[in-house]
Amino acid sequence: MGYRNSNTGYRDDILANRSIVRRNWALIEPDGCVKNVIPGFENCDITILGSPKLGATFADYLITVHEGGNNTQGWGRSGEELFLYIFDGTLKVSDGEQEQIITAGGYIYVPEDKQIFFENASHEPAHGFMYKRLYDRLEGFEAHTVIGNINDVDWVEYEGMSDVLVKDFLPSASNLGFDMNMHILLFKPGASHGYIETHFQEHGAYIYSGQGMYVLDDEWLPVKKGDYLYMGAYCPQAAYAVGRDEDFAYIYSKDCNRDVAL
Repeated sequence: MGYRNSNTGYRDDILANRSIVRRNWALIEPDGCVKNVIPGFENCDITILGSPKLGATFADYLITVHEGGNNTQGWGRSGEELFLYIFDGTLKVSDGEQEQIITAGGYIYVPEDKQIFFENASHEPAHGFMYKRLYDRLEGFEAHTVIGNINDVDWVEYEGMSDVLVKDFLPSASNLGFDMNMHILLFKPGASHGYIETHFQEHGAYIYSGQGMYVLDDEWLPVKKGDYLYMGAYCPQAAYAVGRDEDFAYIYSKDCNRDVAL
């Protein structure tokens, strides 16, 4: 087991920790996160973030694919839908049929009957975010592989607010075959949600830019680039962007398009 930030041994301070885990939410800071060994991932550093052990119905990961790194045996088990997004670098990705080179902002989603295969297609490492969950089937509908680049998607004003912008990765708004979506939410400095949200859906969110104040349940927390948030069902949640010159932005998941199972 290694540490994701490669900091080992004694620190130049007393022991301190910003990570917090509650009944229906969690804040996990980068310091102290470990690298995990997962079969099939060769020359990759992986950190498991959200998981059923935390209370989530999904799993989130951070991944670094070093030069020569790959997964040629295929990631994913039967019944799982999968998503891989890269912040930087170059990967060749495939669902076993379609194959494409993706660069910064690129992503691949595959439905439950497929796996994700990838390999580093450059000499530089690729850094990314991964997600999986069990697909919730709906008779008469099905999902399909999506490969794209989020930089090709236009920003949309979030609930009509010009300083809060959103992008959707998947066509779940128009296709009931998709039971989840991935989004990027961006706040300009000083911007915020319009209200505190309290809803049935879960989120796993990785902050890749800026700083903010996030309310989870009844606690306001300072958060910043590199932090991970898990928000369970009905956890009150909202954010303010703080800082002066960098947008506060994160990639996050949301389940959708299905009735409540009793």
